Amino acid sequence: VQLQAFGGGLVQPGGSLRLSCVASGSIHSINVMGWYRQAPGKQRELVATDTSGGITNYADSVKGRFTISRDNAKNTVYLRMDSLKPEDTAAYYCKLSSGNWLQYAYWGQGTLVTVSS
Repeated sequence: VQLQAFGGGLVQPGGSLRLSCVASGSIHSINVMGWYRQAPGKQRELVATDTSGGITNYADSVKGRFTISRDNAKNTVYLRMDSLKPEDTAAYYCKLSSGNWLQYAYWGQGTLVTVSS
């Protein structure tokens, strides 16, 4: 399984971006797709996840501003980011966890989001 992320860039505070992550390969029907981020000098943290059953979860810091969604037919997960803040600046990584016990984990390459005026 391979993941490829797209959509990062430079945006002004208050602006919006949409990230996409496409998974290829044999993917178990039970899976969770999600986004994580890592700012310079900080640990990687969860941003949002979306299960194959349609349950979403968000970090408190992005609730109400970010929206995760997925297109199962395209094996793609999206992250719509609105009202961006400078503290959202980070490398964003997509992750696929799959298997009956979510025992398999795959990471995509990071895509950099910079929020600055």
